[in-house]
Amino acid sequence: MSISGDQIVRSAALLGAGIAMGVGAIGPGIGEGFAAGKACEGISKRPEESGLLTRTMLVGQAVSESTGIYSLVIALLLIFVVA
Repeated sequence: MSISGDQIVRSAALLGAGIAMGVGAIGPGIGEGFAAGKACEGISKRPEESGLLTRTMLVGQAVSESTGIYSLVIALLLIFVVA
């Protein structure tokens, strides 16, 4: 019973996909939480500006989420193309 090169490549690709999603999800989670918290603080201080603050927060969260989507694409490539 020996391990072939194909099995090593597949296991490395699957491990890399897991690490890519694990590390890639940390940044957007922290960024979106920080943006939502600051938006809540801003709305509590100036309720009349809630529409502008909410819109700006959502744009910021969308930009932050793009890094998580990039890591998802890399993980899917590792799973379905490499492995």
